Amino acid sequence: MLYNARVSEPRASVTSRRRSAEHWVVLCLVLGAFAVEVWLGLRATPDGRGFGTHEQLGLPPCRAMDWFGVPCPGCGVTTSVTHAVQLDLASSFDTQPFGLLVALAIPLMAAWALWTALRGGDCAHLLARWTSLPLVTLVAAAAAFGWIWKLGSVF
Repeated sequence: MLYNARVSEPRASVTSRRRSAEHWVVLCLVLGAFAVEVWLGLRATPDGRGFGTHEQLGLPPCRAMDWFGVPCPGCGVTTSVTHAVQLDLASSFDTQPFGLLVALAIPLMAAWALWTALRGGDCAHLLARWTSLPLVTLVAAAAAFGWIWKLGSVF
């Protein structure tokens, strides 16, 4: 069987430039999250209670707060993100520390995804390499800390 390396080289280089469908999903989700964050900062006013800003967007109030008087783990994240987008970082942290982390992570992820896409990389492939147990544990711990912080501000 004859093998011509020159014939297969161009095909390999074209294949290496192809990106997975997941790449486009990740890119759109990250850029979409950034657009929503900017829109939220322009449209919403942080609720003075420290939670409930999402109600301005037509979403229902937090059931845990309504039924039990206790904030859910996500209570205050939208309010915190809104404070952060409006550059009130101290109020953002005080409202819900995890919300400040989310607000800072979204534009960084959007810049990374755009940079990766423009350089020809595959966002999904790179993101899969980052998604490790220590990283997931760190994010879960940050979310838990934010919830404990929020519980402390209510009681």
